[in-house]
This record gives sequence, structure tokens and C-alpha cells, in this order.
Amino acid sequence: MVFARRNAIYMLLVALLVLFLSPFGWLAITALKDASELRVMPVHWWPHHPSLDNFRQALTQFDYLGYARNSATISVIYAVLVTLASAWAGFGFARLDGPGKRAIFGVLMSTMMLPAVITLIPTYLMFAQLHLLNTYMPWVLWGLCGAPYLIFLFRQFFSNMPKELEEAAIVDGCGTFRIFLRIFLPQSWPVIATSLILSFSWTWGDYIGPALLLDDSHTTLAVKLATGYVNAHGEPMPNLVASGAVMYVVPVLALFLIMQRGFISGISTSGLK
Repeated sequence: MVFARRNAIYMLLVALLVLFLSPFGWLAITALKDASELRVMPVHWWPHHPSLDNFRQALTQFDYLGYARNSATISVIYAVLVTLASAWAGFGFARLDGPGKRAIFGVLMSTMMLPAVITLIPTYLMFAQLHLLNTYMPWVLWGLCGAPYLIFLFRQFFSNMPKELEEAAIVDGCGTFRIFLRIFLPQSWPVIATSLILSFSWTWGDYIGPALLLDDSHTTLAVKLATGYVNAHGEPMPNLVASGAVMYVVPVLALFLIMQRGFISGISTSGLK
């Protein structure tokens, strides 16, 4: 009975894996097709003459690596800053006392229910007034403000840490910031890994922010992928779009594979309270 149940669970997991990977698989197959094969009906599942030349063309159609560098720059800046800021805010909500702390935390969590589209116009007007358009300063400021969901993760993780660590550090003469920096932050590697993966992927995959705030020379790969693969007649080239998109997801997959153990641990332990 146990063996049959285990096999059923494995089969279900394999079926879900195939279901979740099928869009990426179709994207990868499309990236190997010639442009003429995409116009044939009915659609062929597998290319007649698979070729990697689409990837070369995708890299040279525009400055792919240059726009990828722009994406990596703002993604790394935002990921590092928002992780540190969220960790500091989460530490304050978890370990420090102050009037109205619960109410402030409730307001902070309620902002997660606010649709991002509502803030688009005010955000643009604010950064325009500050003369920060076509710069990466908006991502610096967003990072320094922290992110509500990441603050919640850090707050839950720090709440579970024993109070004896904090008391021992106070006896040794440590201040609040030193306690956070020397004791709590090094212990929170699982949540740090989770925060870095989530914040990097949010920024790397963001289309609206760069399209709204950056011009063509400063914009990111996400924006350029949507507009850069057209032929001389202005028609989109799906095979090059697919090739560029396959290469586009590689950095996020690589980051997740490197930090997956910490990511899984961070997600599971941050919910314990």
C-alpha cells in the first residue's frame, strides 16, 4: 500500500513537472526552427532542420549583451539594497519595541494588496520632478525602501531566534545595529538567499518600470526583447524572439540553482511562528 501510494505521488509530480515545463520546452523548440517553418500549417512539433543559428542572430540583431548588462546592473543593485533594507526593517519589527509597531506593520502588509498599476502615474511624475528619469536611481531608492513581502519574511525568521543571543550580546556591550549586523544577519542566510532570488527575478523580468522610466539607450533586455526583433518590413520574427527569450531566462535559472537550498529553507522556516 505504501509503495503504491509513493508511486502515485511520483507519477503525479512527474506529470506536474511536464505540465510546468511544457511552455519552456515549446519555446526552446521554436528557437531551433527556421522562420519559414513557423508559417506552415499545421504547425510542426519538431523542426525539420534544427539549427543554433537563431541564437547567433538573436545576439547580433541588436546589442543583446549591452541590454543584458543594463538589466543585470539594476537587478543586482536592487536585489542587494532591498535585501539589506528589508532585513533591517524585519529586525526592527521582530526584536524592537515601540508605540504603534503592530499598526505600522499592519499598514505595511496591507500595501501588498495595492495594485502596482495604481502607482504608475504618480511614480513617473515623482521621478520626473526629481530629474531621475533615464537613470538607475529609482531602483536605488526602491531598494533602500525595502519590500513588504521580504520584510515579512525577515520578521518571521528573526522572531524565531532565541532571545538569549540578543541578551548575551547586550551584556557584552553591543548596540542594536551591531547585534543585527554581527548576530542576526549572519544567521539569516536562508532568508537572504530567498530575498536575493525573488528581488533579482522581479527586477530582471520587469517590463513596465524600465519602459516607463528609461530611454532606449538605458533600457533593459526585457523591454528590448519585445521591440527589437523585427524584420525590414516591421514584422516580428518569432524564432529570434524565442531564441532571445531562452537566453533571457538563463541568469535567473542559474541564480536559483546556485541558491536553491537556501531558497527552500528560507521559505519553509520563515513561516514558522
